[in-house]
Amino acid sequence: MIRIENLSVAFDGTEVVKNVSLELKEGEILGVVGESGSGKSVTALTLMGLVSETARLTSGRILFEDVVLREAGKPLDKELYRKYRGDYMSMVFQEPMTSLNPTQRVGRQVEEVLKLHTGLQKEEIKARVLETFEAVGLRNAEKVYGSYPHELSGGMRQRVMIAMAIILHPDLVVADEPTTALDVTIQNQIVELLRDINTKEQNAMLFITHDLNLARRICNRVVVMKDGCVVEQGDTEEIFQHPKQEYTRRLIEAVPSRMKKRVSVMERPAAGGGAESNGMSGTGSEQNSGSANRTVLEVRDLSVFYRDGGNSLFSAKKKHCVVEGADFEIYRGESLGLVGESGCGKTSLSKAILGMNKDITGEVVHHTTRPQMIFQDPYSSLNPTKTIGWLLQEPMRAACALDKSLSMTKADMEAAAYDMLHRVGMEDKYFDRKPSQLSGGQRQRVSIGQALIMHPGFLVADEPVSALDVTIQAQIMELMQKLQQEMKLSYLFISHDINVVYHMCDRIMVMKDGKIIETGETEEIFRNPKMDYTKLLLCNS
Repeated sequence: MIRIENLSVAFDGTEVVKNVSLELKEGEILGVVGESGSGKSVTALTLMGLVSETARLTSGRILFEDVVLREAGKPLDKELYRKYRGDYMSMVFQEPMTSLNPTQRVGRQVEEVLKLHTGLQKEEIKARVLETFEAVGLRNAEKVYGSYPHELSGGMRQRVMIAMAIILHPDLVVADEPTTALDVTIQNQIVELLRDINTKEQNAMLFITHDLNLARRICNRVVVMKDGCVVEQGDTEEIFQHPKQEYTRRLIEAVPSRMKKRVSVMERPAAGGGAESNGMSGTGSEQNSGSANRTVLEVRDLSVFYRDGGNSLFSAKKKHCVVEGADFEIYRGESLGLVGESGCGKTSLSKAILGMNKDITGEVVHHTTRPQMIFQDPYSSLNPTKTIGWLLQEPMRAACALDKSLSMTKADMEAAAYDMLHRVGMEDKYFDRKPSQLSGGQRQRVSIGQALIMHPGFLVADEPVSALDVTIQAQIMELMQKLQQEMKLSYLFISHDINVVYHMCDRIMVMKDGKIIETGETEEIFRNPKMDYTKLLLCNS
């Protein structure tokens, strides 16, 4: 159905896609995998006629059956693409919140496809939209039809995007990282939905992902891309079991696996005994003696609340309990994994632990000073106008401003920033660069350095690797484990990827609907989960 022949695409004279050739047959799901910058999305956007106007085809052509859609040396035929997009091919994007118009109700947005491509009447159009919403698993389709994007969950928004993509029953669906931002159970539902659509419609699907496990589950064949080139392609199981190229082998080996057992560095409380100091002079990371040295965090019967229209303690508006009766502790050197679906209370719990939400009941006791958070998206959490050196020194400036007993000169701060830059595996040359001049993995290293530069002892890591490619993800996890051993760190590690949690965590805590429903040793949770919900999480991963 689709033939891409020797396709090369350049931006400002630099080729980012180089002589790519692939074929996609009717009814087939073809996976395209590789790291960021490998050319996956540019290839797909060029196929769809959606690549930036600054892009130039330097060689090759794209055919839909026997019709030439794009060809090097010829301008984009916009009229041809208007005919083919929607009727014959469509696209599901990674982040529906940025793809959907926030000012329009979603029903109207999906209707637009039918208005542009069919002669249906108003009543028929709405009926088709409601029918398609039901087909993609959106319950109470009438209510969804009248909702704005922000009123829907992430999974519901992605279902709306899929409904928009399939409403005209196209022959080709291009899915560009369609599940990256979703929790494991919702991700599984979306994957099953796409597979069901493929089976029923017998359409072809180009499935772009950096999640190799996902590609293995859904794709008939896989194309591996690196630096704009296809390095290997073949039947999915053949690629995974017998990869021919070293790069493919490295990609597969980097996938977090339940077969890879991490070495725990945590220290459990000894019966009737104390613990030694952590040996870090001048950090203040241990405040008390005895068993408190071993327990870095105690949470007792903690409930967390939000109020309609804001979270002010003085607000008279209705209060909602989002976390109820949480009770646990974290030990020195331990990684405690926190898993559960979106909306279950994971982030609300972490904010309450760090004092960012004070509308709580119960007790939070820290036995370390200045606990910190590593965020999911460093690009939005790092100030884009500042240099990396400035950003690494900011926590020290803030700490000195709050605590007059701390005394650090400008030279001290700069030396500490350079030292932390080295600790997180970066060279001196990055000190004067800005976040936009770094890769995603490098930005995450800076975020980790920022969180650690005041030696907090305890960190909350909120989805710290979910936005990263598999090889970069493996590097960041290795870095976090290395620093944990060196600095005797404790992590509350939040993730929707159960395989990442298995690799990183000593114990796992499962949340559902604001409650902790199960806690246990990682191996025990995986081997013998007690709750049905935990079993569902494990089965879906």
